[in-house]
Amino acid sequence: MARKGARSARPAAGQDVERILDELYAAPPSGFVSRREQLAVEAKSDGRGDDARRIHAARRPTLAAWAANLLLRSQPQESGRFLELGRALREAYRSLDSDGIRELSEQRRSIVSALSRQAAELAREAGHELSGAARQDVESTLRAVLADEDAAQRWATGRLESALTPPADFPSRGPAAAGPAHRPARPAPAAPDTRSRAKDELAERRRLRQGQLGQARRSAEAADRRLRALSAGRADADASLRQARERHDRARERESAAQERLRAARQELRQAEQERKEAEERLRTAAQAVDRAERAARDAAQEVARLTEPIT
Repeated sequence: MARKGARSARPAAGQDVERILDELYAAPPSGFVSRREQLAVEAKSDGRGDDARRIHAARRPTLAAWAANLLLRSQPQESGRFLELGRALREAYRSLDSDGIRELSEQRRSIVSALSRQAAELAREAGHELSGAARQDVESTLRAVLADEDAAQRWATGRLESALTPPADFPSRGPAAAGPAHRPARPAPAAPDTRSRAKDELAERRRLRQGQLGQARRSAEAADRRLRALSAGRADADASLRQARERHDRARERESAAQERLRAARQELRQAEQERKEAEERLRTAAQAVDRAERAARDAAQEVARLTEPIT
């Protein structure tokens, strides 16, 4: 009966395998394989063969991929805003002018840099320091999330196995950086009867582009403000933590000193108690000796008195 109850506490077939995989990819890479095998064995012992195969097929993430997953799970609101920013940027980059692209690129680099630092800090707090190469892979992944919809969807699962690479055709400094080879071919002259319609369509597209640019700028600015506020809050929290640790260390030192003084006082008390008992014993011995001496003196005095009486 006990074993039956234990089985019923396990996840139902197919019901919680997604949660199990989420838990697996949230664990540090150093413990990934052993935890994966344990979860696969548990699923297999419960008769969930398909789930066991899915769990066993999971591949251990690189340190950079794990840090990117950790960022997504630890900062869900910021990650959601970052994904929204990526959607706005991808839409805006299809048609923005060079000045708008250059401005958004600067904001994009700032946000990616701030998030990659946050991911590195989260990894460090979890006990894994990111190397310079791993941090570059995190930045590459975040740039890919902004540039590519498929990369954004893969990161949103929280189960990246390796770093992502942004597409080469996503501009980083605006159209001017692409060079003459990427300039579009000159369009053929429009016929006189279609020229007015083409101008109207062009004006409408430009209005749409400006609206997209405004939305992308607002999203980027909001994300940047949020990141600055979070960075300031993290700095305050770090300072508070350092102060609390210092106070804790000082209190521990005072506690150790007090315990040492208490041990010394107890030792001194035990020694004084022993000396008191010995003195009391000596006092009892001396008192008994005095009593015996007094009785002997009285007996001697009585004998002297008896012997000095006149003989009749």
